[in-house]
Amino acid sequence: MSQRHSVSASLPKEPARRPSFVGRLRRFRRNESGSTAIEFALVAMPFLVLLAFLIEIGLVFFAGEVLDNAVAESARLIRTGQAQKASLDADGFKQEVMGHLPGFFSADRLSIDVKTYTSFSTWAETPLIDEDDKLIEDFSYQTGSASQIVVMRAFYRWPMAGSYFGVDFSDLADGTRLIASIAAFRNEPFPTASGGS
Repeated sequence: MSQRHSVSASLPKEPARRPSFVGRLRRFRRNESGSTAIEFALVAMPFLVLLAFLIEIGLVFFAGEVLDNAVAESARLIRTGQAQKASLDADGFKQEVMGHLPGFFSADRLSIDVKTYTSFSTWAETPLIDEDDKLIEDFSYQTGSASQIVVMRAFYRWPMAGSYFGVDFSDLADGTRLIASIAAFRNEPFPTASGGS
């Protein structure tokens, strides 16, 4: 039997050559192991800011719907004469409105305006925000008597976090967004205390 010898073992090895600049550049272009992380880093921050902004806008619309529902439910107390019969003052009525709002609403941020009018055409919208971007708090509480026209307005100063991201959606100087809800109605012909039952 003859023995076989490996030819490669007997050849002398060449010293390792350093790749040229062009060779390193080609190898760099072909290497894509970190490209996903870099692309995510470039896109993540704008995406997260946009996502936070959309969530904040959604919360504002949600809060507006919740406030509308609370105004509709609370206005019924005035319209049917229950607020007048219970002698609810402005603070008591505000607590009634707060009872229809979720727990994350703060009574300190809620303002209620209830006024009576002789006809629906005499009501005129007044400015709510002054030139310093502050809420004009010229509010009153007049529940009216039977068959009288009443306009109830509720205002909530919703805190906005978008200004921290450079997207300011607030309309008041304190960085809040004013959410408003209104109910205009004619009181039912409920019996008054002086008129008997």
